[in-house]
Amino acid sequence: MPISIIVGAQYGSEGKGKVAHAWASRYGASVTVRVGGPNSGHTAVHDGQTHVFRQLPTAVLWPGIVAVLPPGSYIDASLLLREIESLGLGPDRLVVDPRAVVVTAADVDAEREAQLARRIGSTGSGTGSAVARRIRRDGSTVRAADVEELRPYLGDTLPLLHATISERGRVLIEGTQGYGLSLLHGLEGDFATSRDTTAAGFLSETGLSPRDVDQVVLVARSFPIRVAGNSGSLAFERSWEDIGAKTGRKELIERTTVTNRIRRVGDFEPEVVRRAIYANSPSHIILNHLDYVSDVQTDRGRAEAAGFVQRIEEALQSRIDYLGLDAARIVSREEFHAVI
Repeated sequence: MPISIIVGAQYGSEGKGKVAHAWASRYGASVTVRVGGPNSGHTAVHDGQTHVFRQLPTAVLWPGIVAVLPPGSYIDASLLLREIESLGLGPDRLVVDPRAVVVTAADVDAEREAQLARRIGSTGSGTGSAVARRIRRDGSTVRAADVEELRPYLGDTLPLLHATISERGRVLIEGTQGYGLSLLHGLEGDFATSRDTTAAGFLSETGLSPRDVDQVVLVARSFPIRVAGNSGSLAFERSWEDIGAKTGRKELIERTTVTNRIRRVGDFEPEVVRRAIYANSPSHIILNHLDYVSDVQTDRGRAEAAGFVQRIEEALQSRIDYLGLDAARIVSREEFHAVI
């Protein structure tokens, strides 16, 4: 059952790109899948260099891993081509399903005219409009097969994925956004993304069977964020100055990858993560951004972080298996406690 699915527990930006990159190496993935569209950016540090992708899965940074954009993907062709060029990927390293939908300039214009950025904090990438066009089935949908520049990379992805699983190779699915933004399961109606953001939803977009999944990796962050503006409620909202004061990081602030706007931030909210656990039944839970809790480079800071993790576990009634210490490092609970 060699499928791993990376899924977010909150409102996105939990560090799924970092986790997917690390997980691929830890468990020896052969193929890595990115679902969703260009409305989210995933970041990973590889060989000391930071990479941000809005289309490619981060695990493709490892040599020999093949990236797949499946039928459920939404592709900004010019953006994808720039990412391909930045890594020098050839058709041997990337396969795009011809049925994947292309986000067009008309989709971006439609979201701008609908004022989605103002009304719900949307990135305005056109992804939601492309999803709606696909659902309407009115003949207006543009697919990857229709884009000349993508043709060298086109291929039926299901046989490739099936063959990988049959040969006991691991498929890693890198989900986008977080559970709290699910169009189906989020608790705030319109303040959501345009798709389901559960492990089951990501698997459906890939086209594989749930019987082949053996790992669901739920990724949370110590202080959840939402995008800037009127983007929905955020329990226990605080300022970045408050968060940075805990660790002496006076310049601590985050901006969204797509729009470069300052994110909203708040204290840990157990309820949305509990619901994400119910919906995804994770085999592993990862808590990122422990360096926002305390200075984990010091003995005192690590002890404070350990106490924070224990309180989160009590609130969730679930064990946290791995801890993200900074932009690059993920350690197991055992590895973390060994140095306290």
